[in-house]
Amino acid sequence: MAPRAVWKGYLKVAEIICPVALHTAASTSERIAFHTLNRATGNRIRRQFVDQDTGKPVESDDQIKGYEIAAGEYVEIDPEEIASAMPEGDKTLAVEAFVKLDQIDDVYFDRPYYLTPGDRAALEAFVLIRDGMRKSGAVAIARAVLFRRMRSVLIRPVEDGMVATTLAFDYAVRPAREAFDPIPKLKIEGEMLQLAEHIIDTKRGSFDPAAFQDRYEAALAELVKAKLEGRTFVPPQPRKADKVVDLMAALRESAGVTKPAAEAAKPAAKSGAAKPAARTGKAPAAGKTATGKATAGKAARGKGAAVPHRKAS
Repeated sequence: MAPRAVWKGYLKVAEIICPVALHTAASTSERIAFHTLNRATGNRIRRQFVDQDTGKPVESDDQIKGYEIAAGEYVEIDPEEIASAMPEGDKTLAVEAFVKLDQIDDVYFDRPYYLTPGDRAALEAFVLIRDGMRKSGAVAIARAVLFRRMRSVLIRPVEDGMVATTLAFDYAVRPAREAFDPIPKLKIEGEMLQLAEHIIDTKRGSFDPAAFQDRYEAALAELVKAKLEGRTFVPPQPRKADKVVDLMAALRESAGVTKPAAEAAKPAAKSGAAKPAARTGKAPAAGKTATGKATAGKAARGKGAAVPHRKAS
């Protein structure tokens, strides 16, 4: 059974209009969440807005939004005025252009949704748009009012459907130079770079999301389970990382090289032989030490009392 759609509307390409639906692709709803309780009574605590100066509660009808223009000075705006500034939506994902996927920097990727036909009658148009993009090697850039905001959306074919990813606005993405400009210019060459390449080659694999465990979530599940069963929870002990003092030594150890490459590469050549000099700095062609694809399975939470998934308050 298909998950419930979070949005329904139309995908429009030129004069082709196709009913579509968006479904959440990534969700945090399965995470363990906690309520805040009164330690003395065990009752849930209700949040309340209070005046920061008087300390008196302020009911919702007496609350208003304010934009701070100076310390303690605000422009007051009614919620109705804010609502009037929201763009009118026509429930249409209007495609404005088709581009190559590699033209879009993935720092702009915001939130993914599965895009499916809105009904059976939409199937032919949906497949036409999907397969047309797949054959041309292009992805679509569309605009739509989604969840009360005008958004740019990247649409691409994936398996039997499509994935629509909302894109961050340009003003929301900080320039890379702000982070990267302070990094000093440094060039690594020779044996160090060759050893690094060797280590990377031995650890090549393929991405398997099931092999990566959310250790914090697993620890929380074990904590709740221990509490339900009346056991003492033993927190996992983190591994202490050794401080790297000698980068070259760490590289050689990681690559399985016990002595400098220059010494390892010296041939037992006779003085009269006119053989070409052996290349130095090349890591030995040792057998690969890392497995390709990670094989760790999904962590089982164990049998016993069920762990509740509840929204935090």
